[in-house]
Amino acid sequence: MNFYDAHNHLQDDRFAGRQSELFAACEKAGVSRMVVNGACESDWPKVLQLAQTNKIVLPSFGYHPWYLAERTPDWLKNLEKFLDEIPSAVGEIGLDRWKPDLPYAGQEAVFLAQLKIAADRDRPASIHCLQAWGRLHDLLRENPRPKRGVILHSFGGPVEMIPALAKLGAYFSFPGYFLLERKLRQRETFQHVPPDRLLVETDAPDQHLPEEKILRPLPGADGKPLNHPANLPAVYSGLAEFLGENEASFAARVEENFLRVFSGI
Repeated sequence: MNFYDAHNHLQDDRFAGRQSELFAACEKAGVSRMVVNGACESDWPKVLQLAQTNKIVLPSFGYHPWYLAERTPDWLKNLEKFLDEIPSAVGEIGLDRWKPDLPYAGQEAVFLAQLKIAADRDRPASIHCLQAWGRLHDLLRENPRPKRGVILHSFGGPVEMIPALAKLGAYFSFPGYFLLERKLRQRETFQHVPPDRLLVETDAPDQHLPEEKILRPLPGADGKPLNHPANLPAVYSGLAEFLGENEASFAARVEENFLRVFSGI
């Protein structure tokens, strides 16, 4: 089986320069491609370097709503420069009304500027959304968006919105964190995702799997555990089991979906 990670942050400093070791483990585990998402200008060069030196990396560049205060005056030009440098996606972008003390003012303008770039270039956009699902739907409906679709990273929205979002070209990405027993509602939501719109992710180094499903433990430099990207096969098997599907056929379907939305990158 081939495994495809629709969203991670392998450039994260918490990996402390161990990326070569992580890539080797991922290839051994059968991970064929991984989308490595930049979240701000300071980490876009790290994502580019990983992509230039590792064929497994599918780079993605964007401004995450948590880091908007760090933008330089030329952030939009810089984003386009990185997108010109190498075949890539747009993201991680998004809207967040959940994070304490994070201003919402200005988030929509930055999101729409990046969504327009994705639409103009027809690049898939990886979207973070917390407690803003209705507004996200409206913005996607009312503005240009990439023909090939957008990826709703770690989709935790209401099940009732799945048909409307799918109609707008959304793919729904499942993280291993949702395999935790207490995340039953989120798992059940994925029972309603159209089969041709399902993706799987690790969000490494974050969103840990349940301890009993972890294939590769990874302690951080501070002793706190990190989510190893080679845990991806466990996310596949956990979700396939929950959905009552054969793991091989499930993996083949996710592969088809991944290759469709990220074709040519």
